[in-house]
Amino acid sequence: MTKPAFIITIDTEGDNLWQNHREIKTENARYLSRFQSLCERFGFKPVWLTNYEMATEPLFIEFAKDMIARRQGEVGMHLHAWNSPPEHDLTGDDWRWQPYLIEYSDEVMREKVLYMTRLLEETFQTKMVSHRAGRWAFDSRYARLLIELGYQVDCSVTPRVNWRNAKGAPQGKGGTDYQHFPDRAYFMDVDEISQPGNSPLLEVPMSIQYKHPAWLNAVKQGYDRLRGKYRSPSVNWLRPSGGNAQQMIGVAQQCLARGNDYVEFMLHSSEFMPGGSPTFKDEAAIEGLYQDLEQLFSWLADKTQGMTLAEFYQYKKGAA
Repeated sequence: MTKPAFIITIDTEGDNLWQNHREIKTENARYLSRFQSLCERFGFKPVWLTNYEMATEPLFIEFAKDMIARRQGEVGMHLHAWNSPPEHDLTGDDWRWQPYLIEYSDEVMREKVLYMTRLLEETFQTKMVSHRAGRWAFDSRYARLLIELGYQVDCSVTPRVNWRNAKGAPQGKGGTDYQHFPDRAYFMDVDEISQPGNSPLLEVPMSIQYKHPAWLNAVKQGYDRLRGKYRSPSVNWLRPSGGNAQQMIGVAQQCLARGNDYVEFMLHSSEFMPGGSPTFKDEAAIEGLYQDLEQLFSWLADKTQGMTLAEFYQYKKGAA
């Protein structure tokens, strides 16, 4: 590989799920072609990590089938446990609490992952090989399930980030603590998912860098401990948040300067729609988003090469 890969991952899901609606709409499917066209103009190939409601949305199905036929991207699997069949009420009100899939029993986990995999493969007539967990929650059981079903690559790890304070089920322990996970791609040890091993599952962690130098993080965390509080160190993601083009370029620059062979971007499909998220609330915000994307993609264009997760897996497998 002559240049590092630029991997674009889109969590493809219903409209504004942050608002916790009881009814999920999929209007954002009408807004995705603009982003796909932008990616293609730069030679980049997005990975649409698709959950249940979008896998049954006719507009998205038509859009994604065309993209697959033209080999301009990839569909992978994304699973929100609380609304993905078969239904199993873990908390008494799963739509309210949005429990993590890893909080369900082995049997329920298996049924949900199997259902989503079959639905996607039958709908798009292509093998599912790429995956991201809903709400970033991952464990060894999940990794084994993916391997059993023929998945090749996961991108659920968010290095430097601890999700323990983000509750799922009220009686649960919160999300996964990724603070000390690798920030480079690695074939995962399924018994200890934070370490490289001999499994066939490639982990491609998100591109996330500390906001502050290590000494300042240590001071901040020491101060928090004195106050009886705990927070993860502040980080920047390769992820738009409105007016943060330079910050995203900084994250990519740090990753490449450290010798990483890829940078990984993410956004939610609903964030391409005005009012589809708390961040991009109107047409003006969407136009600002596309200005940021234009700057980021222009900066990356001659420094990276566009790859899907499946293509990056093939490269890593060949390089191993």
